[in-house]
Amino acid sequence: MKKLMIIAAAVLLAATGVVSAKAKKTQDIKIGIAKIVQHPALDQIEKGIQDRLEQLGVSAKYDLQNANGDVGTAAQIAALYKAEKVDVAVGIATPIAVALANTIKNKPVVFSCITDPVGAGLVTDVSRGYRNVTGLSDALPTVDDIKLFKELAGIKTLGYIYTSDEANSISSLEQVKKGCEAAGINLVTQSITKSNEVKQAAQVIVNRVDGIYLTTDNTVFSALAALIDVFNKAHKPIYSADVTGAMTGGIAIASGFNYYKAGLATGDIIKEILDGKKPAQIPVKFITRPEDKDMLFDLDALADCNITIPQNYLDSANMIFENGKLTNK
Repeated sequence: MKKLMIIAAAVLLAATGVVSAKAKKTQDIKIGIAKIVQHPALDQIEKGIQDRLEQLGVSAKYDLQNANGDVGTAAQIAALYKAEKVDVAVGIATPIAVALANTIKNKPVVFSCITDPVGAGLVTDVSRGYRNVTGLSDALPTVDDIKLFKELAGIKTLGYIYTSDEANSISSLEQVKKGCEAAGINLVTQSITKSNEVKQAAQVIVNRVDGIYLTTDNTVFSALAALIDVFNKAHKPIYSADVTGAMTGGIAIASGFNYYKAGLATGDIIKEILDGKKPAQIPVKFITRPEDKDMLFDLDALADCNITIPQNYLDSANMIFENGKLTNK
């Protein structure tokens, strides 16, 4: 009997140990979330990830990092996450995601809002993850955007500023070229490498174009105010594929993904991994639902450029900026 009691106690102790280990594992989950630079769109992704995981019952500690637009800092963040042995490393924007994928090989790496994950070398095929890497793409409908810009603003020559050493921006440039060719308009480009070059680049091209199109170039958006200032003074319209940057005024037309919802979707991918799915088993996800996209018209900026938007387009927008205020429909 005594022997049976000892065995039973041992079994109970073992079971208790298993439960404790699971509880500890849940409490000790550490997730590193790094973004290449701070601006509203990337901030919304970061927030969406954390909110979704909380909604899904994940109790995690977060190491939030910002590379401040510097590739060298991105590499340092990747090394930090490797040393800390985070359970999942998340990279928001191409340079930081690439740094994480190149450095961390034995833990899951999840990218968020990468326009061309194949071109960036993060995966070999969007139908599945690659080794320990998978994530979410925000591939833009650039050709359709440029067609709409021409229709609404009557532009004949389009300006485009891009970061020459960022894979995401190079991929976007090719789509902009296709969009201009399809719309039958001319394209004037200006490359940059740092955010402090944005204003000068805008000044170089503003008198050569009828308007400018912005993709989700993080370096450009980190100095967005300078670009808006140049084009607003010239009374030339701006079309942005990132709506978050247009919410404070100055951008005539903006349509694009809701980046908070992109963060939520990225959180879903992370939860799949925490539940035991390998990144290689998870295909790259895309934002395709109409309800996950936003459309904004800035009536102040449009009036300044002497552009009138047909009522049917205004009715389709879910945000209107007028008299210095943003209204959500």
